[in-house]
Amino acid sequence: MRVLVTGGSGFIGRHVVAALRADGHAVSVADRTDFADPDVGCVTGELEDAAVRAAAVEEGLDAVVHLAAETSVLGSIERPELVHRVNVDVTAALLELCRARAVDVFVLASTNAVVGVVDETMTETVPLAPLTPYGATKAAAEMLLSGYHGAYGLRTPVLRMTNVYGPGMRHKDSFVPRLMRAAAGGEGVEVYGDGRQRRDLVHVSDVARAFALAVRDWPAGPVIIGSGASSTVLDLVEAARTATGRPIPVCHVDAKPGEMPAVVVDTALARGRGWEPQVSLVDGLRSAWADFTSSAAPDVV
Repeated sequence: MRVLVTGGSGFIGRHVVAALRADGHAVSVADRTDFADPDVGCVTGELEDAAVRAAAVEEGLDAVVHLAAETSVLGSIERPELVHRVNVDVTAALLELCRARAVDVFVLASTNAVVGVVDETMTETVPLAPLTPYGATKAAAEMLLSGYHGAYGLRTPVLRMTNVYGPGMRHKDSFVPRLMRAAAGGEGVEVYGDGRQRRDLVHVSDVARAFALAVRDWPAGPVIIGSGASSTVLDLVEAARTATGRPIPVCHVDAKPGEMPAVVVDTALARGRGWEPQVSLVDGLRSAWADFTSSAAPDVV
């Protein structure tokens, strides 16, 4: 297949491109930054620009994997209009281009944040009830895909990811890179609230395999992609200490608005489609640590 990966130069995107190429697909990328491998064609620019979208969604394309997005939950509270423009308007415009140019498959990177607080294990049937503008924009994008599937027959799998981590996220501001920076610098890390909120972390290599499978033959609709094993934030700190061999002191600060108290997911649907998470938390954190220290300051070993 000929597959376009939007956001393909980013943290998750680079791994997805590699997984798709390993499966034999011809892959191109659209991103605001150039793709590192010159063997992969890249349309560089903002997808808010109609000319960039038109150049990226070429005639004869078979599938789009749409990763490009504004992904900061807390940032979406500060900049809701920007997040809506990028996550909803751009998705709608790409879908319309796919309809016009007979692209058969559109795979969306979504999030468990579309369902908000859930007192039980999250499944794909939990009603949408996002708590933040970020979650709301992803829920809106999911509905757009559903509409294009129903009206025009596009195959539109939606991958609702939990917290993705692994090599290549040194410059991000999520909790795992903050842990890695704290370990490398011999400093502490801030933990919101009491640190007993639960999170599901899934390794980026496992996520990339899920996207490759979804492109191949997964049907339309949401599927949860997570490890299926939730840990408290304090447990994550302890796992990072094990992975890095560093003490990583903790400083507790007030909880932020929009933060979910618990993320516990059921991955049975994805497993039934042939996907299994393969990387354990400590091993995954070791891979992130090795990647982080490979380009850290010379005195970091």
